[in-house]
Amino acid sequence: MTSTPVTRAVVIGCGHYLPENVVPNAAFTKTLDTSDEWIVSRSGIERRHMAAKGENTSHLASHAARAALTHAGIEADTLDAIIVATSTPDMTFPSVATMVQSDIEAFSAYAFDVQAVCAGFVYALANANALIVSGQAKRVLVIGAETFSRIMDWSDRGTCVLFGDGAGALILEAQDGDGTATDRGILATDLNADGRQRDVLYVDGGVSSTGTAGFLRMQGKEVFRHAIEKLAQTAETALTKAGLESDQIDWIVPHQANLRIIQGTAKKLGLTMDRVIVTVQDHGNTSAASIPLALSVGVERGQIKRGDLIVTEAIGGGLAWGAVVLRW
Repeated sequence: MTSTPVTRAVVIGCGHYLPENVVPNAAFTKTLDTSDEWIVSRSGIERRHMAAKGENTSHLASHAARAALTHAGIEADTLDAIIVATSTPDMTFPSVATMVQSDIEAFSAYAFDVQAVCAGFVYALANANALIVSGQAKRVLVIGAETFSRIMDWSDRGTCVLFGDGAGALILEAQDGDGTATDRGILATDLNADGRQRDVLYVDGGVSSTGTAGFLRMQGKEVFRHAIEKLAQTAETALTKAGLESDQIDWIVPHQANLRIIQGTAKKLGLTMDRVIVTVQDHGNTSAASIPLALSVGVERGQIKRGDLIVTEAIGGGLAWGAVVLRW
């Protein structure tokens, strides 16, 4: 059986940025009935980064973009498109992506944001892949960037200790593939949503409802229940689309929300934790930024190498969830 040549969206560079301000769990004990032990036992989180006053999502995104461009060894004016996944934009409009375009002087690129909360980067990767495969772009900068510290209710110990700020970026390039699972690049995507579950995780403000940014609200037990089931399912679906099995995975790079969710998902897929990239202890839940952050850190640590088969999956408010299978 002969393969058919195809266009693949191949990762040629990655980068990340974290604000300088590191907040350990101990910082919360002054104002909340909590402890380092309580936070670590329920989430695996030990510390997180928080943006400084005047440091906006677009600033974090631009830093990550420059790091990815340097890693790829290309100039910003060679980009065709910029996609930013975020739920915490600087403004209602214009998009964060257009601000990044201006900051890095990528004036040949069109730019737009994607909003799917913690699943945002998976959705953005799927969109970037579609643009490349359809011939509408040859190089796409995909960024996940968040300042979730701006929508925290600091009196709610069940949520405010879980989130952090940061940004990560990948650059995808159109390259020829053989049409087989041995190709480098994105091999399959799987996207899902269920708006009936929107009250499980949401922000209680918005432009057309309250006219305020609002605060994040979460039913933790419900999120946990949905997460393990749906993350394993979407990863398996994406692998099936790619014609692969879970035992062929080199690395799972999951959304970094909660260590127990990460462990539960790996177990459902029949994988040990030594094949999972984990950064949640250092960054907390950075929503759409968590996957590109973890990918970039995995490369920086020397874990992720060219040719590795990676599955990345995420679930967030909406509910929205999905997975991407790619060969690095």
